[in-house]
Amino acid sequence: MTLEYAPFSPDLTSEWDSFVEKANNGTIFHLRKFLNYHPAGRFTDSSLVFTKKNELCAVTPAVVRDFEDERVFHSHPGASYGGVVLPADARLDEIVEFVDILIQNARMFHCNRIIMTVPPIYYNSKYSSYVDFALFANGFSYRIRELSSVVDLQPGPEQIYYHFPDTVKRAIRKAEREGVLVKESNDIKSYYNILKNNLEMRHNVKPTHTREELEYLHKLFPERIKLYAAEFRDEMIGGIVTFACNPRVNLAFYIAHIHSFQSVRPVDSIIWHLIQESYRQGFSYLDFGTFTLRMQPNWGLCRFKEKFGACGIFRDTFERRV
Repeated sequence: MTLEYAPFSPDLTSEWDSFVEKANNGTIFHLRKFLNYHPAGRFTDSSLVFTKKNELCAVTPAVVRDFEDERVFHSHPGASYGGVVLPADARLDEIVEFVDILIQNARMFHCNRIIMTVPPIYYNSKYSSYVDFALFANGFSYRIRELSSVVDLQPGPEQIYYHFPDTVKRAIRKAEREGVLVKESNDIKSYYNILKNNLEMRHNVKPTHTREELEYLHKLFPERIKLYAAEFRDEMIGGIVTFACNPRVNLAFYIAHIHSFQSVRPVDSIIWHLIQESYRQGFSYLDFGTFTLRMQPNWGLCRFKEKFGACGIFRDTFERRV
């Protein structure tokens, strides 16, 4: 096979992003436009580009970092998903060779391990387990298997609503009666204050993104990163940020609301609006994100998301010693 590879260089940015947008398993998190929002020096980029007959045929966003007291070739820590980004017509023997090259490259960087999180299968335009197979064939094993809550939008909102439990239907109707209005918003500042207070009160943690980072990403991808806010009597009382990961999957980040307004059911209203809006925009799936942490379920979060028709699909992280 006439397969060649080289480190990513900035002059390939446009070609990289164009390839990711057309790839079988590419997402917004694989784009250089997204990865480059991180401040210079935060990560040592070690991404690879693969070419065949002088044409780009695969990319891998990655860094080399010190992690758990070892030197690791790692999926880009600033992105939810990494792995090898491939076209829909990639053959199994090619993918096995791509993974073998990753291993060789990690050795050249004197790494002890490779760790990568791949997009779940429903992110693929053409379903395939070739990447998983190629990783196992090259000696990888599961490092961790988290569960992500996913709503299949393809039956349409009416069918999805029909299967909601009565408690959710009543909550949606109550929000409507009380005058809760859900709409797209640019007021990241108000939303972030709600989010920050929510996470501190319930989990004693901070959001992954700073407010400035979220505002920057919102401006960087105005058509793909959106805030849907619930307003009650002209006050924002809750919101969800969504990432249009690719044409198939809309990913919900950071569900938050003001606890004192829980009685008017803003979250139920936002989620129902988001299901309808995601379907209208042509998405096949609404991804609510993980409800497990190190494979330990948050049972309350699991049951909450299940009420809206979500089921758990594996989000896998693979590992190999080199």
